[in-house]
Amino acid sequence: MPISITFLGAARTVTGSAYLVDSGRSQVMVDFGMFQGRKEIRQRNWVDPEFPAPHMEAMVLTHTHLDHIGRIPRLTKNGFKGPIFCTPPTVELAEILLKDAAHLQMEDAEYLNRKGLTSHKPALPLFDDRDVERALKLFVPVALGKTHLAAPGVSFAFREAGHLLGAGSIDMTVDDGAGMSRRILFSGDIGRYNAVLAKDPDPCPDADYVLIESTYGNRQHPVTSVQEQLQTVIARTFARNGILLIPAFAVGRAQQMIWLMDRIVHEQKLRPFPIYIDSPMAVDATRIYARHGEALKDALTLVGGESVLNSRWVRLARTREESEALNKVKSPAVIISSSGMLSGGRILHHCRVRLPHPENTLLITGYQGEGTLGRRLVEKASTVRIHKMEVPVLAEVTDLKGLSGHADVNELMRWLAGVKNPPKTVFVTHGEEDAALTLAVKINADRGFKTHVPRHVETVVLD
Repeated sequence: MPISITFLGAARTVTGSAYLVDSGRSQVMVDFGMFQGRKEIRQRNWVDPEFPAPHMEAMVLTHTHLDHIGRIPRLTKNGFKGPIFCTPPTVELAEILLKDAAHLQMEDAEYLNRKGLTSHKPALPLFDDRDVERALKLFVPVALGKTHLAAPGVSFAFREAGHLLGAGSIDMTVDDGAGMSRRILFSGDIGRYNAVLAKDPDPCPDADYVLIESTYGNRQHPVTSVQEQLQTVIARTFARNGILLIPAFAVGRAQQMIWLMDRIVHEQKLRPFPIYIDSPMAVDATRIYARHGEALKDALTLVGGESVLNSRWVRLARTREESEALNKVKSPAVIISSSGMLSGGRILHHCRVRLPHPENTLLITGYQGEGTLGRRLVEKASTVRIHKMEVPVLAEVTDLKGLSGHADVNELMRWLAGVKNPPKTVFVTHGEEDAALTLAVKINADRGFKTHVPRHVETVVLD
């Protein structure tokens, strides 16, 4: 049997990363993420696997975002029982992300059934907390740079990818047992250079085949100082005696914001001020980040080895009572709460309380999806509906540019510059069709490498 890769997700779309590697004598999955976005894309989450899950030997994960791990509990529900290899921080972050995803799935199903808003009798969650517990027992930590056997004929090592705590590119060697061996490099999500918190990605090594993400394959990030933008917004808000409210994703973005504010104070640009983290998941994620300072930038540690995330100025609100008490907090102060797109969570409560007051500021720190409350606010809505109430927007609403965790087109080409000998093929994945096709053309034109943009469920035999 020849060596092959089947593209079961992230093919001409950004989400659902899943690549089935068949060595001819074993099958190993790389990532198994959730499809997100348009309804026709999301419906793929419910499709039974295009392969017999119980027969798959193992899985290897690039990192812990749900578009890379979000269908794993569904897969274990279908009979997968093999080891799931990932970096040590990914093991810890996956637990809080998957448990939260199960909670939301179960909550949504209960709401649809209670309101009679479903054609399914009853509506069921994609997976529940029992499926998550079953999946978490399969996770096996593997240190960065250590070569490990995943299954007969398939070994791998993680390389630093930047992007997020614990994220790694996968350097895989596949041997068919009949004298044929191929080296395949899975980029995962490539981070930015000189990023906030994350280390620079290791350059791509020579490989027979390379899979490269293309989220920003047709775009460049603005050249601007994120820290200077943030400092200006904080100073302006505090000068009005206002509170700075920041909706931020619990894993990654919340910790970036803490680090940036620590730098501003450390460089004596502003006097110290309290930073409240109001999200149980962000509290857990922040503690995980603090435990894994070695996987982040050296600047994350203070004198004496303490993490900036454990600073006395960082205050954690876990309970509902602690969250509600923040209504009485006076300037100067920053409140960071999830969700990042204001699609739910405690941030809605804070918006309802703080948006009607012109001295306050709402700072958007990332992309806001179409139809979300965050998008409406960025587009300068004068009123918004929160918790069935019309809320006037008198607070300043502004956004922070340049904080994306994904490399842009120039940074992707910089990462690929590590390749000296032309691969047989570069597969361009994890991007919308236009972004993937544009990057494929650029790689071919600039480097002369053969490229291919796979389609969903396409199988490619590796020569």
